[in-house]
Amino acid sequence: MTKGLGESGTQVLIVALLVVGIGLSLGGPTGYAINPARDLGPRIVHAALPIPNKGTSDWGCAWVPVAGPLIGGVLSGLVCNAAF
Repeated sequence: MTKGLGESGTQVLIVALLVVGIGLSLGGPTGYAINPARDLGPRIVHAALPIPNKGTSDWGCAWVPVAGPLIGGVLSGLVCNAAF
């Protein structure tokens, strides 16, 4: 019996290394945020604390961890309904 897509350990390793590579290259000072719980808390604390010589909290991209999962959920639901 042959293995299906995603059952190979090499494929899992490639996807994991891709996620780590993207996170290391694009992640901010708090790491790469893939959900609001990981991103908004540190961003709010960084904005509120009086740290000398701190940079901006970069609120311009704070919507991405909120909108990304919502848009992905809607799109995956549409694809599932279209496929089945």
